Amino acid sequence: MAGELVRYELDEHGVAVVTLDDPDTRNALSDELLDELLDVLHAAKADDDVRVVVLASSHERIFSAGGNLKAFADDRPAVTKYAGLYRFPRLFKLIGGLGKPVLCAAGGDVLAGAFGLALACDLVVTKESARFGCPEINVGAFPFMISALIYRNVDRMKANELMMLGDKITAAEARELGIVNKVVPDEEFDGAVRDWARRIAVKSPLLMKLGKDAINSTRDLSLDAALDHLQGQLALAFTTEDLTEGVRAFREKREPVWSRR
Repeated sequence: MAGELVRYELDEHGVAVVTLDDPDTRNALSDELLDELLDVLHAAKADDDVRVVVLASSHERIFSAGGNLKAFADDRPAVTKYAGLYRFPRLFKLIGGLGKPVLCAAGGDVLAGAFGLALACDLVVTKESARFGCPEINVGAFPFMISALIYRNVDRMKANELMMLGDKITAAEARELGIVNKVVPDEEFDGAVRDWARRIAVKSPLLMKLGKDAINSTRDLSLDAALDHLQGQLALAFTTEDLTEGVRAFREKREPVWSRR
């Protein structure tokens, strides 16, 4: 599957690599690119052969520069611009509800709306040279849509600093803030992403889906409500063949054979 702005490749390990491929615009998150990205993620969600999704970029130095600034300032009616804003919340919700882990491969700068896209993912592996930030305020905008994700991942005062000063932070600083999982030298980046993706792909797809769905459903619940929901999900896990197979394989010192779903 391939579009003009987003490439999609599924390998024999069940790793679906979704590549933003509009380098001339630094992978600006235009309406067209977002529509293609939504389409390929829906396809990955529906495909039982997909075990993990890797979100990557074809640009050597930029993952994505964020929203399409030209579109922000063009002469379309305001109501037309407003009507197109649904794409970002749809995308963030789709990643959360995908039922499969999404690994952001930050092979370059992750800025503005793309910062929110990375925070919507389950895991982030980044090049040492990459930078992160939301510089929208520097051009008279504000990261309205992604502020909800920033506040769920970054301490309040640091979140305000990022959004109100518009400064970029290094990959190492992002790691200290807990918004990326792994920082690797640039020359080791592709191997590190491949290693993590394949390690995830060999896990039970059924239990991974149950787990990710549970996280997505309970992240904003009260503790009591979350525990009640999670108790039911654990009980459901007990009924699966994969839990039994996983324990049996561990005791027999062999690799487990998971069910398809």
